[in-house]
Amino acid sequence: MSAPFTTEQFLSVFVAYNVAIWPAQIVGYILGFLALAALLLNSLAGKRAILTILAVLWTWNAIGYHFFFFAEINPAAKGFAALFFLQAIMFAASAVSSNELRFSVLWDFRSALGLSVIFYAIVIYPILGLWAGHGLLAGPMFGVAPCPTAIFTIGMLLLARGKRVVWLSIIPFLWSLVGLAATVQLGILEDLGLPVAGIVLLIVLATGSFYDRVGRSSHTP
Repeated sequence: MSAPFTTEQFLSVFVAYNVAIWPAQIVGYILGFLALAALLLNSLAGKRAILTILAVLWTWNAIGYHFFFFAEINPAAKGFAALFFLQAIMFAASAVSSNELRFSVLWDFRSALGLSVIFYAIVIYPILGLWAGHGLLAGPMFGVAPCPTAIFTIGMLLLARGKRVVWLSIIPFLWSLVGLAATVQLGILEDLGLPVAGIVLLIVLATGSFYDRVGRSSHTP
């Protein structure tokens, strides 16, 4: 199914959106770096800070971008807004609950993947946008645009441990499929990192679940 709008229309929405919300883009980056700083805490307070920041970012994208701007050219945008707001509620609920979910950076391959995905969202994504001719205020920007925000979220989820990670990953993974469509149909080169990140997340969660089951069964008398 082809998109109900052209690449020019898609990017023109971002131009209008970025101008209207300036300097919210700076706030988005500040929140992203605060979430990274919270990783160093490796504590309940750090977990709550990260999840609260993710809830704020997804709420902004739900209402600020999807509902008020993207809906002008895409009939499905309000459905996307509802999906993003649901994800924000899930992050907020996890932030206030006392579940086993935790965020930490370890000396392992999963942490390396998570940090790489985060670096892509914050640094490589806007560089690719500039190279393609639609970066900064003429294209999607981290924190205030869905795709780079979803990539960052996937990176954070790769650094998370606990049973709830799977549930928190469902919507970001589904949105990664939208990123693939944006790359193929609209030629948004930087969005190619989103489906790649989604596949990485799926593999990591699937293999982690498999090894957990193997570990439990090996300790069963």
